Amino acid sequence: MAEFRIRAGSFPRILAPFIAPLVIFFAVCLLLGAIFTGSTPLGILLGALATGVLVAVLAAKHRRLASGTVARFSADGVELTDSYGFRVRLRWPDITRIDIVDTQLADPRRVGRPGGVRARVQPLRSVGLVGWGERTVPPRIPGWMRERLARVPVDPATGRPEVAIPLGEFDPLWERGPMGDWVRRYRADLMG
Repeated sequence: MAEFRIRAGSFPRILAPFIAPLVIFFAVCLLLGAIFTGSTPLGILLGALATGVLVAVLAAKHRRLASGTVARFSADGVELTDSYGFRVRLRWPDITRIDIVDTQLADPRRVGRPGGVRARVQPLRSVGLVGWGERTVPPRIPGWMRERLARVPVDPATGRPEVAIPLGEFDPLWERGPMGDWVRRYRADLMG
């Protein structure tokens, strides 16, 4: 068995999809701060502080996610677990392909005023394993996530959902490293 953890340097990659909403948040806080204090420099300071707090919250969530997210490779298959209670398991014979995996970290709906500035958090894209597997989710997940998971295709023969393990989040060059060695050992046909 081998275990792999998300690299600590991946915070900029996690932060990138949140840049547009953070810019809008900063602008709103700057305007509100300038209006309530009557001073543009104080508005800028309040906007920067409020945005800094949100970035700190994202950093804390990233630290928790990175420290608790593990991909385990064994003779049976690949399993992904995280500190929030998500678990995805793919047995080697049930992996159908290596493909692009979108990991949605926040509600994908646009935020902002209709007709005004609007932004949304884009998913993280990486390459990983896709197939018919098992998924365990924590009891309390946001409604948008529950709806998204309910729309995932299901294997008509087994009833198992299509699941994905984003190995590119652990190592963008995973196919050339130890994780790729595991896949080549058990499913060389996928590494064409």
